[in-house]
Amino acid sequence: MESTVRQILQNKGTQVWSVSPESTVMEALELMAEKDIGAVPVVKEGKLVGIFSERDYARQAVRQRETLNLLPVSTFMTTDVITVSPTQTVKDCMILMTARRIRHLPVIENENLIGIITIGDVVKTIISDQALLLEELEKYISGRYIR
Repeated sequence: MESTVRQILQNKGTQVWSVSPESTVMEALELMAEKDIGAVPVVKEGKLVGIFSERDYARQAVRQRETLNLLPVSTFMTTDVITVSPTQTVKDCMILMTARRIRHLPVIENENLIGIITIGDVVKTIISDQALLLEELEKYISGRYIR
């Protein structure tokens, strides 16, 4: 059976640190550094409106370095956020992340942000699934050929 996003969240947890669109870039960067995360969802009135990542900062903020304490995250965030539901498979996530060249996927259920998964979570799950499959195959083969 193929793993789903919900299973990743059950193992990882659903703690999500977020910022508002009005938060400054510096506030978002400080939160990311404090929590050791590469991206933060941008949430307004409980709804996902964007995502701010290290990549957004690296590509845009260097042009306006002197104003980072003043500029809101909404200046730099990605607004066309790719999301997944908890029922999507890990394989679907890997395909999506690879095709769209993204490393973070907010998880939305009933229009609410319930978690975020990373490329690391996906790779870890795929490796674990493959190890389990190999173990099951070894058991099957060894059991089938016992004389």
